[in-house]
Amino acid sequence: MDLRFTEAQEMLRKTARDFLTTECPKTKVRELEEVEEGYSPETWRKMAELGWMGLIIPEEYEGMGVTFQDLMVLLEEMGRNILPGPFLSTTVSTFPILEVGTEAQKREFLPKIARGELVLTSALLEVSGMFDASGIATKAMPKEGDFIISGTKLFVEMAHVADYLICATRTKEGVSPEEGITLFMVEAKAPGISCEVMPTIGMDKLCEVRFEDVLVPGKNLLGELDKGWAVVEKTLEKGAIASCAESIGGMQACVELTVAYSKDRVQYDRPIGAFQALQHIMADMWIAMETSRYLVYEAAWMESEGLPCAKEVSMAKAYVNEAYKDVAKWAVRLHGAIGTSRDHDIPLYYRRAKAVDTAFGSTDFHNKLVAEKIGLI
Repeated sequence: MDLRFTEAQEMLRKTARDFLTTECPKTKVRELEEVEEGYSPETWRKMAELGWMGLIIPEEYEGMGVTFQDLMVLLEEMGRNILPGPFLSTTVSTFPILEVGTEAQKREFLPKIARGELVLTSALLEVSGMFDASGIATKAMPKEGDFIISGTKLFVEMAHVADYLICATRTKEGVSPEEGITLFMVEAKAPGISCEVMPTIGMDKLCEVRFEDVLVPGKNLLGELDKGWAVVEKTLEKGAIASCAESIGGMQACVELTVAYSKDRVQYDRPIGAFQALQHIMADMWIAMETSRYLVYEAAWMESEGLPCAKEVSMAKAYVNEAYKDVAKWAVRLHGAIGTSRDHDIPLYYRRAKAVDTAFGSTDFHNKLVAEKIGLI
């Protein structure tokens, strides 16, 4: 396994960094946090022109057909710059279409996604707050070849601006919770759907979505009836590692800002970076960042190679959740009072470190999965 970037990956990283620095400075990030949409349609269009929306989509569907590992390079830069918007939700929601969508579904949706014409998100989590199959209670009942969906989904990212929801439903009560799970592509503005943005520490536009007898055409069934749990698991797996890539970028920004500040901030006639105790803290921040990077890129490489990597993904997510929070916390402390100011960049990362902790599974959830994989449960 070689974790060094290829020439193409380096080019993608540099292009992304230059673009995001110009198009989405921190002043704009703060502005977008306050607006209802939570993202810039103009920036979204420019990203589509760069081919980013179709990065993981095969060339036959107007995409670029790159590897999952290549996607991590772009997501890391997005996390480093804090790009608000539905890129992650759309990308993660594209994976089920690629994996189990019919040829007709792929022909209909993938080119539009690649062109930036569709925003997608995944409606998985419910009131129980559980990421396992037992937490899915939203019902989908058959009706003359179509389905009627009723239930409530929570923490659905960017649902208020989405065109389609990848919705996990229960279509049958089985012997185990994993039996009877079915995925549907649901039009986000269909009659019977109501959506409300929930206030969160990350100001990242997570929504409560309620389904009240929503009619979904049978052709929008994604994958096999009653056999969707394996697809949900794989979607959570890829979403977790994608979220980790953004977190690595956020950690890098925290470390870079803190090291630069420690060289300029003078206390007792010396830059605070000259004090050994603070040097050791920043060294620990750097170590946490690099350890996270190795864990995440190992899992991403295994995913790209088609190797089983559930344990590696959970190892990475459990570690990165805590590492990002710790790095952001120390960044705030080493900046002092200015590190708590709304006008400073560090609090942006601190709040996002707190917010992504539960995205695609909390630390406890992934620690439990690791324990299962090593034979403890």
